[in-house]
Amino acid sequence: MKFGKTLSVSTYPPWQDNYIDYSKLKKLLREDETSPQREWTEQDEEDFVHELINVQLDKVHQFHVDTYKSLRDRTSECEAKLEPIAAATESEEATADQKAVVQEVMKDLDGISKDVEQLRKFSRINFTGFLKAAKKHDRKRGRHYRVQPILQVRLSQVSFHSEDYSPLLQRLSAMYTFCHQILQTDHQDRRESGAAPRPRDAYTAHKFWVHSDNLLEVKTFILRRLPILIYNPQSAKVVDSSQKDPTITSIYFDNTSFKLYAQKVDKAPEASSLRLRWTGQLKEKPMIQLEKKTVGGSVESKEIRIPIKEKYITPFFKGEYKMEKQIQKLEERRGPNSEEIETLKKNVEEIRNFVKDNELEPMLRASYTRTAFQIPGDDRIRISLDTELALIREDALDAQHPCRDPEEWHRMDIDANELEYPFSTIKKCEITRFPHALLEIKVKDSKATRNNAWLSDLMSSHLVKEAPHFSKFVHGVAQLFEDHVNSFPFWLSDLDTDIRRDPEIAFKEEQQKQTQKAEDEFAVGSFLPGSKLSTSPNFKTKVGSPQGFSSGTMQSSMAHLSQSHRSRRSQLEPTAEEHDSDDDGVEAATTSQIEVTDSSARGLRALFPAFSNSRYARRHRQGAEWENAALPPGVKDPGRWIQDSGPVKVEAKVWLANQRTFVKWQHISVLLASLSLGLYNAAGVDNNTARALALVYTAFAAFAGIWGWGIYVWRSRLITERSGKDFDNMIGPVIVSVGLAVALCLNFGFKYAARASTS
Repeated sequence: MKFGKTLSVSTYPPWQDNYIDYSKLKKLLREDETSPQREWTEQDEEDFVHELINVQLDKVHQFHVDTYKSLRDRTSECEAKLEPIAAATESEEATADQKAVVQEVMKDLDGISKDVEQLRKFSRINFTGFLKAAKKHDRKRGRHYRVQPILQVRLSQVSFHSEDYSPLLQRLSAMYTFCHQILQTDHQDRRESGAAPRPRDAYTAHKFWVHSDNLLEVKTFILRRLPILIYNPQSAKVVDSSQKDPTITSIYFDNTSFKLYAQKVDKAPEASSLRLRWTGQLKEKPMIQLEKKTVGGSVESKEIRIPIKEKYITPFFKGEYKMEKQIQKLEERRGPNSEEIETLKKNVEEIRNFVKDNELEPMLRASYTRTAFQIPGDDRIRISLDTELALIREDALDAQHPCRDPEEWHRMDIDANELEYPFSTIKKCEITRFPHALLEIKVKDSKATRNNAWLSDLMSSHLVKEAPHFSKFVHGVAQLFEDHVNSFPFWLSDLDTDIRRDPEIAFKEEQQKQTQKAEDEFAVGSFLPGSKLSTSPNFKTKVGSPQGFSSGTMQSSMAHLSQSHRSRRSQLEPTAEEHDSDDDGVEAATTSQIEVTDSSARGLRALFPAFSNSRYARRHRQGAEWENAALPPGVKDPGRWIQDSGPVKVEAKVWLANQRTFVKWQHISVLLASLSLGLYNAAGVDNNTARALALVYTAFAAFAGIWGWGIYVWRSRLITERSGKDFDNMIGPVIVSVGLAVALCLNFGFKYAARASTS
């Protein structure tokens, strides 16, 4: 089906005026029969680019922004309706009026859910339309003008094709759950209900792109925490640490209409894929795995793996071989009634039916070099880094010039000649080389992330670009079979852009992202019974950079959050204290708790400087609060902290700083003593006022000398004892300053009075 017909079928009638006008763009290209045939001019090029880049793209983007904002506002309105009910039903059953409100909200949620799904389809079909129009232009009119690079730049500046709907869907899911509990279950069941248990072997996968300039830095960052797994061929009898990283080859299957590709791009329920996978060269006779993976749907993700020898692959796909020999060997080892045998038979039959029903055949080859990081025997964290990714056509769609012999299951020109990256002998139209490395992090449970804060550090850093839905199979088909498919993945627009980021900018973007995430999680948690998010007054933001983040930006983010949840403002306001970041494995390597400082407290500190507000003093006051905190039952106060144990090791600059302060005080004492001595000698015998002031200055000089010595001894003792007390003491400077000021004023007053009396 041509894209014009696909667009017409996919159009949502209420939004039909906001879709890309594909027919108008084709008319500007003069592709239809009614268009006049004349030479393509610069004015024609300007008209087409203006219509595509400025008119159509802006129209689609603005509609998406307005619609998504409207959906978020409608979601917030539903939350506002349910919040009083959630608070009231914590201790008692819902009333009839409250259930009526919940039923009304359910209807609103159904409408929002429908519009979210339509908006996602709207984004995808329009994104495909822009790429189709640009590629059609470059093929037809691209001799002197190419519009695809300009389009890629503009697409990177708009968000309609890269919007993440997950936070909004989580909020909707939480409200749906709450509504169902109110309408269908009693209060006790609702309070005791919890999240579905996570499968024991389930992994959470995180995918990223890594620029070649950052590749070595990423490798060294990981290998300092996880060892590299050494690959050894099956023929090797001993471990050889000199073996290079293995080359992995996968051959993906699909039919001539690319049904499996369309299911994965559209994220259809229970979308499945099939591939053959092996490591190294086929001449080394490696173990080949036949893998069928099903993702999504009402059931958990499912993966079937069956080892198969090369000579049995073609008979298996022709239906002539059903793994009889493998089943027979397994029966000899396990017995005929073994559960493992029944599972194997079931899996073999499932794959055979899947191949037959979908008329699958080899379509795409993916070849890449993999570096794996994992602690041997510990599979809680598994990291793979794929480089030199080449995607090659493996089809026989063109009967006259097939890429693969239709009678074979793989390309003989590649495997027989043992071709390796960059596959320079392959035709340009049959291969695409991915420009970046692929980083995949698989975490088995949340504890692994909490206990390994460096993972969050890496995932939020400027070294990687997040690519959560990237698929080698989808990317290869979109690049090599673009004329056979009518939908493209969103990440194509990022291929021609520089994914490297400035560390400070990346950090600020991560802060904004985490602030928005905290807002959405708080909204979700407020409707989940027993959720920490519904009662926690604070939230934490991820910090992925050593660069500091201004308090003004933090406070503005906090202000934005409080505007979105005015009804929860009392819960969101944290304590008024700024602190250094510390390790926390729940969300990130280092976290910064958002604090709001009371302006009146700042005013008091300004009026009474004896209350030290230095960074050192604040940290030690916080440590004193920890020391005074109540200990859990069974825990005793050790009396001395581990950090205070061992010999005292103080840097020389600390002692010298204390000595410099002592020398300054002695300097002030000598100056005051010199002033008092000079004043006393200069005064006459009858000038009692000057002699009295000289004695006052002498007293201040003595005080300064004694105070300086006392402070020096006191601070030396604090340093030696590793004391947590404040080193600041403003009493001495205040006494000297105020005393001198008063003495000078009195001196001036007495002299002025004496002069006035004589005149």
